[in-house]
Amino acid sequence: MAVLERVATLVRANLNDLIDRAEDPEKMIKQVILDMENQLLQVKTQVAISMADQHLLQKKQREQEDRAAEWMRKAELAVDKGQDDLARAALERFQSFTKLGESYGRQVADQKLQVDTLRNALDKLDQKLTEAQAKSDLLLAQHRRARALNSASDAQLAAGDRSNVASFDRLRQKVMRSEAVSQAKSELVADDVDRRFDLLEKEDEIGRLLGELKARRPPSAG
Repeated sequence: MAVLERVATLVRANLNDLIDRAEDPEKMIKQVILDMENQLLQVKTQVAISMADQHLLQKKQREQEDRAAEWMRKAELAVDKGQDDLARAALERFQSFTKLGESYGRQVADQKLQVDTLRNALDKLDQKLTEAQAKSDLLLAQHRRARALNSASDAQLAAGDRSNVASFDRLRQKVMRSEAVSQAKSELVADDVDRRFDLLEKEDEIGRLLGELKARRPPSAG
């Protein structure tokens, strides 16, 4: 039956693999659960129909067996009355209904096997659906967590990209150079003030030495 093939496919489905391969896992798992629910309804309908057919066949079987039993009583009555020809005719009817009863019996057995197969498929699909519903939130959460980790890894890789690092290094060197230039200018200004004071002190010292030298020299004759 096609319905059993579809059920078998759904029961064998590995939810983890389906989610891993899906472009949109949330949409995919919702679709899988919806398919299971729809298929479960179809299987329930098939089980109900098959059970109804089984009951009908069992009723037909009992009817044939009752008719066979009735003709056997008639055959017995005919024998008791010494009417062998009538007994023979009754036995022919008995055989006919007995065979029909046996035929219905075989159909009942086949139908019962089908009902059992469908019920087994129904139980497995119901169990799979319950599992899917219970695991869907967990599986989706795991997938979202994995996706977040991938995004974080991509961000780290982007942050560690050599071009970005090189740009940052160039900016850092530029800032450091600017600071160095500013510091050098400050030092130059400080050096200029110090140099001017040094010149003043040197001029004073030279003037003092000149004065001492003149004081030691005798006055000129002219």
